[in-house]
Amino acid sequence: MKIELDQKFAEQYHKNADAIYFSPGRVNLIGEHIDYNGGLVMPCAITLGTWIAIAPNNDQKYRFKSLNFDGDKEVESNRLHEKDGSYWANYPIGVINEFIKDGKEINGFDFLYFGNIPIGSGLSSSASIEIATAFALNDYLNLGYDKLELVKLAKRVENEFIGLNSGIMDQFAVAFGERNKAIVLDCETLKYKMVDVDLGKYVLAIINTNKPRELADSKYNERVAECQQALSVLNEEITLHHLCELNAEKFALHSHLITDDTVLKRATHVVKENDRVHLAAKALNSGSLDEFGRLMYASHQSLKELYEVSGEELDAVVSFCLGYDHVIGARMTGAGFGGCAIALLEKGFEEDFAKHLTDYYVDKIGYPAAIYVSEIGSGPVKL
Repeated sequence: MKIELDQKFAEQYHKNADAIYFSPGRVNLIGEHIDYNGGLVMPCAITLGTWIAIAPNNDQKYRFKSLNFDGDKEVESNRLHEKDGSYWANYPIGVINEFIKDGKEINGFDFLYFGNIPIGSGLSSSASIEIATAFALNDYLNLGYDKLELVKLAKRVENEFIGLNSGIMDQFAVAFGERNKAIVLDCETLKYKMVDVDLGKYVLAIINTNKPRELADSKYNERVAECQQALSVLNEEITLHHLCELNAEKFALHSHLITDDTVLKRATHVVKENDRVHLAAKALNSGSLDEFGRLMYASHQSLKELYEVSGEELDAVVSFCLGYDHVIGARMTGAGFGGCAIALLEKGFEEDFAKHLTDYYVDKIGYPAAIYVSEIGSGPVKL
């Protein structure tokens, strides 16, 4: 890809790129919708991701081109604080804006992006673009940020510039990913540990439902508000900063305070999902993939029934996996409302799985899903 991007950059800008970088996407193996509730999540980087070629210019302008999207973007330095609708270049524009707000001098640059993450699939294409841009500029200009500082900068872009009340998991997983390891991340303290993921005779299948979801336009922010409502009610009796300070047993002692049935369902998912992450880490450490798979199915059921962020497309994928002998676990991954599911699929059955899932899915939904097999990859690199 490096050679091809070099050639495309020269075609687009009539000069050579000075540097090329890669940043991965991510999947969350388990622990969904608890990153903004102070809980534990277990993401990993994947081998799909975003490539970026860069070179400075003397025009004091920032030019953004993509091999995935039509329409180029050119921004004057005094307009970097302005968001342009839902345009993809808002993510790198937001990154540069944050660097400049931090007092860093970033003069004109030309950028060319290419990604093989399905857009709107829940594999964090936005975090991949943010970290790719931040990592590239930090490295090229020797800005001096460490990985955690880049993660926090990218999260500010997502929250303040894009306007999405997301947690820190996506950016953290993209930046800190290591090959064949998952990250058990405490989203409150940002303490983390790496867990070896020995999939043995299984591979990670990623199934894109091909139902795009726009998080900022979804009910994501509504779920955040419902969790905050649950926390507020619980604080009438106990002192909590986040819902995930409770385990299921302690939650049961105080859940009577939550009289709204919907809010109770949301809080129940959050607390039990956090417990599942603890159990999943133990399962991986002991090499019990069957138990890990069981926890994946339980997570999906909770996201479907209690958090209500699944949908017929994701449910169809998981329903098929439950009946397919060579899958031991499956669940939706990401924020939901469409996007992707993941499955632990026995090696050697990739083509059979794709064929039979496609037939099943088309029959249920009316159009095919896209199926990928990914390894667990590493974080951003200069190529």
